[in-house]
Amino acid sequence: MSKPLPRRADLRLIVQLVPPGGRVLDVGCGDGTLLQTLETEKQVDGHGIEIRNHRVEACMRKGLSVIQGDADTDLPDFPDRSFDYIILSQALQNMHRPREVLDQLLRIGQRAIVSFPNLGHWRARLTLLCRGRMPIVETSDTPRTWYDTPNIHLCTIRDFLLMCETLGIIVEEGHAVGRDGSLRRLGKVAAWDTLWTHQAVYVLTRP
Repeated sequence: MSKPLPRRADLRLIVQLVPPGGRVLDVGCGDGTLLQTLETEKQVDGHGIEIRNHRVEACMRKGLSVIQGDADTDLPDFPDRSFDYIILSQALQNMHRPREVLDQLLRIGQRAIVSFPNLGHWRARLTLLCRGRMPIVETSDTPRTWYDTPNIHLCTIRDFLLMCETLGIIVEEGHAVGRDGSLRRLGKVAAWDTLWTHQAVYVLTRP
């Protein structure tokens, strides 16, 4: 019997983007909701890495193959091309070295699916312009202020795409996630796309 899809729109989209079967690594897998859904819906050989011990325990109670580790330091331990898909959902902005992490994702996986909040969204710009305060970037069910957030490297869509370009990463497809959970494809990003995209999801690969 199929389990309900995750509540977060970016996770529901990722389930659609991952093909059936194959070997998947979920980096920063949290309580394993996405990983469990992929195993149930797509019959993947799923594995995860998560830094918080209580979340690793939650994954293990679900019967998931998850290890405790830090993506900033432990990804180099994985062999080259050991997975078909690597997933990094709403975690890139939490990394101390996001450029190095992204580079590692495309070393150990054939493809990477990355989702992140877009600081170029019009609400974020308006908050900073009119109120002179850092916007509260909603990446979970419990939005936090700037002094109580794990986000340390927020970026815009344009920033992310430029980083991919400098690393020689190919963007196969992009998707915009609205604040209401709506989805649309992203082509060549224009200012309009940047303004109205709350979160972005990209499928990446290397030649």
